[in-house]
Order: sequence, then C-alpha cells, then structure tokens
Amino acid sequence: MPMDMEAALAEIVREGRAPDLHGVVVTRGRDLIFEYYGEGPDVAWNAPLGTVTFGPDTLHDLRSVTKSVVGLLYGMALEGGHVPDPAEPLYACFPEYPDLAGRTGLTVGHALTMTLGLEWDESVPYTSPANSEIAMETAPDRYRYVLERPSVEEPGTTWRYCGGASTLLGGLIARGTGVPLEEFARTALFEPLGITAFEWARGGDGVAAAASGLRLTPRDLAGIGRYVLESDSPWISRMLTPYVAIGEGLDYGYQWFLGPGWVAGVGNGGQRLYVRPDLGLVVVVTSGRYNLPDAQETPVFVIEEVVLPALLPGG
Repeated sequence: MPMDMEAALAEIVREGRAPDLHGVVVTRGRDLIFEYYGEGPDVAWNAPLGTVTFGPDTLHDLRSVTKSVVGLLYGMALEGGHVPDPAEPLYACFPEYPDLAGRTGLTVGHALTMTLGLEWDESVPYTSPANSEIAMETAPDRYRYVLERPSVEEPGTTWRYCGGASTLLGGLIARGTGVPLEEFARTALFEPLGITAFEWARGGDGVAAAASGLRLTPRDLAGIGRYVLESDSPWISRMLTPYVAIGEGLDYGYQWFLGPGWVAGVGNGGQRLYVRPDLGLVVVVTSGRYNLPDAQETPVFVIEEVVLPALLPGG
C-alpha cells in the first residue's frame, strides 16, 4: 500500500500536477502509513523563509486550517463553561462596544458557520490591504473592525467566507478562559495530544491570528485529525453538522468544510486536513502555492489520485 502511494505520488509530481508540494502525511487509525517531504521556498505568514528542506519536525503554515482548529477549541472552551453557547446573541458578548448594542439578530452560531451577513471580501490576495482579513489585522481594534461591518444579508441565510468570524471566536475563547488563545490551545489540545512544538502568528496588536496564524508539523496536524475521528465529545458531532450549503455539493459546519463522506480544514496555498471517518483516514497536505488560484489542485490530486485509490475497496 505505501509503495502504491509512493509510485502514484512520484507520477503526479513528475507530471507537474503537484507543484510546490511540501509534505504529505497519511494515517489510518493509529498507524502512520505514508509520509513524504519535499524542498522549496516557503514563507511564514508572508515572511520569506528561503529554501526549506522539509521533514517530520518542520513547522508549516496551516493558514485557514487554523479556523478548523479554532472551531475545535471553541467546543473545548464551551465544555469548560468558558464561552457562550452558539445560540447566544453575538453583540452581547462584546459589551465594550455600546454603540453597536442596537444590532440584534446575530448569534455566536452565525460566526461559527460564517453566516453573519456582514460585508466581507477575501477574494483579493492576502498581500493586499483591500482584503478584509488583512484590513482587520492592521486595524486599531480587530473586533470592532469585524463587528461594525455593514449588514448586507439576513444572518444565517448565506455563507460568506470570513476570517473575521474566526477572529471573534478566538476573542471569545481568550476572554472566556482568561488566557491568550495560543495558551488555551497549548494546555487544552496540543499538550494532551503530545504536540510540543508550534507557532502562532500575531497581528500588530499582539493577538494570535485565529483565522490563519497557526504553524504545526504535518504529523501533529494529523494527530488533531485523529482526535476528531476518535473523540466522544458531543461537540464534534455539533461541529461537523452541515448548517449551510456553500456550493459545489459542499456544506459548512462550525469552521469545517463538509463533503460527501469527508470533513476538512482548508488553507491558502494548498494546506489541507482531510478526515474520512468511514476509512479511519486522516490525510495532511502542505504546499507552497500561496495566493495562487490553482492552489487547491495539489491536495485534491494527492488525495484523489494517490491516497484514496490505494485504500478504497477495489482500489
């Protein structure tokens, strides 16, 4: 089986269909069944790192896979009684903005499902101040920046990709637990899973970027995927429930993408945490195709042409 994957991966790399591939980790149950690491230029949250030879201990940007980790952390904070239930009013959680108190109808759940109905645009490159996430990161107050966006749709009706929603969740975790987001992640999730090395990029205000700033090794990210597979926490079921259709046959849960038979965290540049419960399968792909329109082709080719054919019955 690993030899099948090794040969298939070598083929798509040779054909140029997996450019800038940095790493692949495949686990089934508790077993690491395939692993690959490449070499090439990389960045850490847009800061150049030069040419990197990747390996099992090399941290890698997760970009928006960070959001899915934050969705998991929110449930842990909720189980500890530290954060409001998804049904609770959102603006009431931020009483420091009394001028926004008149806004009603939005709940924490709308942030979890990215159905806030607020004006938000991440369609331009993440190197541009016209990108709403970048504008938020450079704003004097990230939470106010998100909360005061104009309302353009009825809450709960339309999915709009929004790093600001994840930022609000990170803020609720930090203020509810009384420690920075990255510290709660360390004690509640990382250390129990044996994850000892991580980085979390911070904005100019020193706050960890809940939308995109986490760096982990592919093996450790796979460990989080295994936790999602194996945990008996009721939050996992809530988190992976399809709440809103987002097109192309996909749905969205609480900060997770949901497809037919699989769930995933997806990040800029070709980052992917793919979980297939029926196979007990976790696939992590890291890549350096940041801000490129074809970035997601790399993990798709790896998963659909390398991993699944080797593991599906009759494959």
